[in-house]
Amino acid sequence: MSGSIPFYQKHHRHFDRGYRSKETESTVSQYQSSSRYTAGSSASMVSRSRGCSVWLGARLMLLLCLRYKVSSHSGLDDSRLSPLSKRSKPTYLAVDKENQIIGYLHNCFAAFYLSVIFANSSRGAGLEPLAGQFWPPGRMFDTPVLNAALNSYYVDIHLMLKYCRFLKIHEHEEHFKRMNEDSLMHSPEFVIKPRSHTVWEKQCVRLHCTVSGWPDPRVVWYKNNVAIDPLANPGKYKLESKYSVHSLEINRCDFDDTAQYRVSAMNSKGELSAFASVVVKRFKGEVDENLPAPRPLILLPHALSVEGPVSEYGITFQTHIVDRFGVSFGREGETMSLGCTVVIYPVLHRYQPEVQWYRDDVLLSPSKWYQMHWSGDKATLTFTHLNKEDEGLYTLRVTTKSGYETYSAYLFVRDADAEVEGAPGAPLDVRCLDANKDYIIVTWKQPAVDGGNSILGYFVDRCEVGTTHWIQCNDTPVKFARFPVTGLVEGRSYVFRVRAVNSSGMSHPSRVSEPVAAMDPADRARTSAPWTGQIIVTEEEPAESMVPGRPGDLQVTEATKNYLVLSWKPPGEKGLEGVMYYVEKCVSGTDSWQRVNTEIPVKSPRFALFDLAEGKSYSFRVRCCNSAGVGEPSEPTEATTVGDKLDIPAAPGKVVPTRNTDTSVVVSWEASRDAKELVGYYIEASVVGSNVWEPCNNKPVNATRFICHGLVTGETYVFRVRAVNAAGLSQFSPESEPIEVKAAIASPAPPYGISVLECVRDSMVLGWKQPSFIGGAEITGYFVDYREVVDGVPGQWHEANIKAVSERAYRVSDLKENRKYQFQVRAANMAGVGIPSLPSDIFLCEEWTIAVPGPPYDLQLREVRSDSVVLLWKPPVYQGRDPVNGFYIDIKEAEAPEEAWRGVNTKATEKTYIKIKNLKEGETYMFRVRAQNQAGVGKTSDATEPVVALTKPGTKEIVVDVDDDGVISLNFECGDMTPDSKFVWSKDYEEITDSSRYKMCFHFITDDIGIYSCLVTQTDGTSSSYTLSEEELKRLLQISHDHKFPIIPLKSELAVELMEKGRVRFWLQADKISANAKIDYVFNDNPISHGEKYKMNFDKNTGVIEMVMDSLTRMDEGTYTFQLQDGKATNQSSLVLIGDVFKELQKESEFQMKEWVRKQGPHFIEYLGYEVTPECCVVLKCKVGNMKKETSALWYKDGHEIKSDNNLGFTEGVLKLEIAQISKKDSGVYEVVLKDDRGKDTSTLNLKDQGFKDLMNEVFSFIANSSTPLKITSTDEGIRLYTFVSYYNDLLQVTWHYKDSAIAFSDRIKSGVVGEQLWLQITDPTEKDMGKYAIEFNDGKGGLRRTAELSGQGKTALNLTCNISGNPVPEVTWLKNDREITSDDHCILKFESGKFASFTITGVNISDSGKYSILVKNKYGTESGDFTVSVFIPEDADSKKK
Repeated sequence: MSGSIPFYQKHHRHFDRGYRSKETESTVSQYQSSSRYTAGSSASMVSRSRGCSVWLGARLMLLLCLRYKVSSHSGLDDSRLSPLSKRSKPTYLAVDKENQIIGYLHNCFAAFYLSVIFANSSRGAGLEPLAGQFWPPGRMFDTPVLNAALNSYYVDIHLMLKYCRFLKIHEHEEHFKRMNEDSLMHSPEFVIKPRSHTVWEKQCVRLHCTVSGWPDPRVVWYKNNVAIDPLANPGKYKLESKYSVHSLEINRCDFDDTAQYRVSAMNSKGELSAFASVVVKRFKGEVDENLPAPRPLILLPHALSVEGPVSEYGITFQTHIVDRFGVSFGREGETMSLGCTVVIYPVLHRYQPEVQWYRDDVLLSPSKWYQMHWSGDKATLTFTHLNKEDEGLYTLRVTTKSGYETYSAYLFVRDADAEVEGAPGAPLDVRCLDANKDYIIVTWKQPAVDGGNSILGYFVDRCEVGTTHWIQCNDTPVKFARFPVTGLVEGRSYVFRVRAVNSSGMSHPSRVSEPVAAMDPADRARTSAPWTGQIIVTEEEPAESMVPGRPGDLQVTEATKNYLVLSWKPPGEKGLEGVMYYVEKCVSGTDSWQRVNTEIPVKSPRFALFDLAEGKSYSFRVRCCNSAGVGEPSEPTEATTVGDKLDIPAAPGKVVPTRNTDTSVVVSWEASRDAKELVGYYIEASVVGSNVWEPCNNKPVNATRFICHGLVTGETYVFRVRAVNAAGLSQFSPESEPIEVKAAIASPAPPYGISVLECVRDSMVLGWKQPSFIGGAEITGYFVDYREVVDGVPGQWHEANIKAVSERAYRVSDLKENRKYQFQVRAANMAGVGIPSLPSDIFLCEEWTIAVPGPPYDLQLREVRSDSVVLLWKPPVYQGRDPVNGFYIDIKEAEAPEEAWRGVNTKATEKTYIKIKNLKEGETYMFRVRAQNQAGVGKTSDATEPVVALTKPGTKEIVVDVDDDGVISLNFECGDMTPDSKFVWSKDYEEITDSSRYKMCFHFITDDIGIYSCLVTQTDGTSSSYTLSEEELKRLLQISHDHKFPIIPLKSELAVELMEKGRVRFWLQADKISANAKIDYVFNDNPISHGEKYKMNFDKNTGVIEMVMDSLTRMDEGTYTFQLQDGKATNQSSLVLIGDVFKELQKESEFQMKEWVRKQGPHFIEYLGYEVTPECCVVLKCKVGNMKKETSALWYKDGHEIKSDNNLGFTEGVLKLEIAQISKKDSGVYEVVLKDDRGKDTSTLNLKDQGFKDLMNEVFSFIANSSTPLKITSTDEGIRLYTFVSYYNDLLQVTWHYKDSAIAFSDRIKSGVVGEQLWLQITDPTEKDMGKYAIEFNDGKGGLRRTAELSGQGKTALNLTCNISGNPVPEVTWLKNDREITSDDHCILKFESGKFASFTITGVNISDSGKYSILVKNKYGTESGDFTVSVFIPEDADSKKK
């Protein structure tokens, strides 16, 4: 164990062997052993100094080590090594509590600690200069205690300096070799693991750990294997990572925080996890308000008292898994989710059940391949990328405090489509075995699909973790499903994948393996050892002068025709480091040994040999080597012949298929004989006659029985099986017998719940319940047996009936009065008679004489929904003294005690069925029935089985329909039917047997009012009902009549519209009409037809029927009718056009004709009009069309042509005339004339009188809206109120108001206009002039008013704010005219939050004018800002400027 240190420390720079001096360690160790315990006097000061010296030494040790590591790169020459013996080499090892070596303390810490203390303890001489380099000021050696500490470790300084001259560091080559980054990398390890906590509710808890590793590991925290996301729960979790210390803080713990927490550290070299538990407790007496009170004790008969089900807070949880995923099929690469809805009652919003997923009974954890999600009521398993490894039986397990529920279904994963047609499927389940420093064995499983051609072999690829570069490991394909990969770099991690190849091409790569590190298994084991903090010093032999011994236990562990694998054990000597191996081979029958790895020795005690001659025999041996030389060879192996040692398994035996469901078949077979290392079996299926085989599984199964799903109901299949191991796939088994896919039939389960319905002197009437499983076929009858019980000893069974009875009640005769009997019942179907039920209770045969009725029997539950259920029963056999006249129904929750039974109906019902409503969804109920007669209420029936009030997913209800012939039918759809299922229709829950009227559909009459129900046999009680009331029957009969005598529905009635050229179109649209429909057109009761005057058309696609006329004349006035006939369906629609209606239509038609003629030449699309621009310009414009170059456009005003100038324009089909400053002279009639050889068109605009007035009002409106707010200013004469407009027109009318009254102007109060300013001047204003002033613009529509308030001026405040930043926070100074300002009532200075500086002047006056500055500074600099404040009295407060 020469210089042996743990693997993970070898790869840290500060633990590298190139940084320690072996001679210094040896010298100091010798000195330590001779002088360590030679302290001075026994005075108390010496005792205190010893403690101080340890503290001082530790401080100097750390500082000197830092200095030494920086300066140690130079190293020393070998000729200066210490002459002391090399046989003594101290190392400093870390041990656990059992004194097992688990770590290494670097020599530099120990050696320099001793050397510094010893070399500088001679009366303090020489210590001060050295300590001054590292020691903090003010902490020098100035106490007697420190001197005593130095004297306690006295040694001659000259001797110590002599030792220090022999300090040695390894040569440069070794040093830089150890500095290689690859040798520094290592997987994560926990120096300190998180510990578990138990805390009180509402306390905080903190889990922390210390992690080392290179590269720096990424740390993730998990709660119950679900990653913790602090953003998803703000304020709940806090994650911190500083200096390799990682922590998780949970704020205000509650009951839900009780869990197992896991911290995972991962880098490119591997992953490691540590676990801790948190338990949150409540103080005694505290109970969550949301939880119900604990259950009381339940008193049972026979004086027994027991508690209810034991669970937290006395709650019993009922778990139901509904909306389940079924057998699923996916394809490689797809995304898929498996989910179930979980109903847990009672519902507690804070309670979280434990939800787990299993595949083939192996618990799954979240990974990159699949994620689990629990939403509170739905559990989901999501596959992000399906692989064939994901195929298997998946089980959902939901665990509560009261137990657990499970559900399982199979997932099949098919191969992805091959990139090359005929290529094989991808291999699967790639694993890495026997990992060593430079050697790993990769194994995989062969695919089920070979693409139609035999697989030639497999290629193995490797990729270093952290890269994306894949390297092929073998040049030629290997047929064996196991391959040794060599040439790996020690300490690096790899992933592997495998590809299959046949004559058609290459398969997709398999899913990559899990990462694996190329390292010595012993090093891998040491990386997980805990740290205890104990340091010991040991002596060990050096390795430099020792030649390693022989390897041991050499053997051939694997042999194929492509390669052989050798394994051996390293030599047993201690102190050996850097041992490597040479492998030699010898052909059997010769003595010539040949070294296989001549250039590079191997590091691992494993070696794979390739390129051996198949069929030849070889022997092998191994030699060890290190820097001291090559050792003796090991004992040679026995002669080994090159070839496959593992044979392909034999073909499986007879294959037997049996029916299972309507889409699956159970296939069983005889196992392969003498199969070695069997991986499993592949099953294939083929439809008889197709000769196309499809795989039933894509992942080998280990059993000799498998359920093949996904088959087609009614098809006939044959099956075959083949076995697989690492050597390959066997031949196919013989084909099975053909089997048709349909549900299997079995004998029914035994009936149960046997009870006595009536008893007389020599007979008893028995009742029982239908078996829970009927075997896939209808029950054909029941057989009853009985036996007499004498003094508690039962006798022999006797048959009560030879012929099966169909009812679930039977009278057993020929019994003896006052004798005791037991009974059993067997059910029979077409598969046979089932096993008998359990013996009933012992009944006494004595005549009933009670007056009340016996119990009803044969209770059945139908139409189970989330809020209702239908209960059926049969009346009691024993009527009592009087006939039964009604029934009472009782209900209770399944878990409730017997005292919880309560009535459903307060008034007895005469029917033998009832629909019970207002149930609570998800609750489980039980029911029972009691009959009554004149004497009273009789015995209760047996209770029904518990039923959950929940609507089954996919449940359909009965739908009523009326066909085209008027036949009313009730339709019920069932998705859970089997091939043998039947629909059983009933009226008022009595089966319909009259097929004369109720055959396939229902020819209803008025006597058919009632409840119609349908039950589907051989299902899980699938049923539904439909209540046919009198009103509903009338509605259906009306629909039936409409269907017998149908009418063609119309989307629109006959209408008329005008088309281009004034043509007239009559049209209607039918909603539903066939292409064979016939249409007749009638005018004034006379048929008309298609011709020159009338154009008819029928669009069969849209159902539009139309008739077009070019024009209307006086002869066309009258009534128009369209008559439709489609098969036996008819309809018609009429339109009356007479009088004023006809005249208006004719006039509009003629106008449209003229318009069409007009538009054949140049014409106006939009006639002449005007608009006012924001600049108050008036633009006359019109839009024209069908223009050409020869077309002329002339403008006229009052009959005079307007000459062309810059005011005329024509762009994009619009003619414009712009009037920039409109006045009265612009009033007139404007006209535009378009003409060319095709025609002429004219447009006129009257801008006289009212037209001109309307135009000017719009101009005035623009002027008013452009006016500015009314302002007040001081002048030499007094006060002026003014406003500005963007444009002023002389025709504009304005009115000035004072206190809402028009102002009477005088010499003192005047108004006027200067440019675009409208003003009101008040000369020598007085207090009487104060008030509200307004200017009103008159635009003919109500006008616009601007107002201002003339009052005394108040004080004005000035506030300035500045944002400041800096670290440290700057100081702020305000200056006025270069003089510092202090804060007072007039000038308020503030500096808030270190960011906002504000300057406020209250009551601004002229004296506040001046130059102001702000100055900010801290120790890093100064910055200033200037601004000027000017105060003007004549303007209002808003005129102040800065």
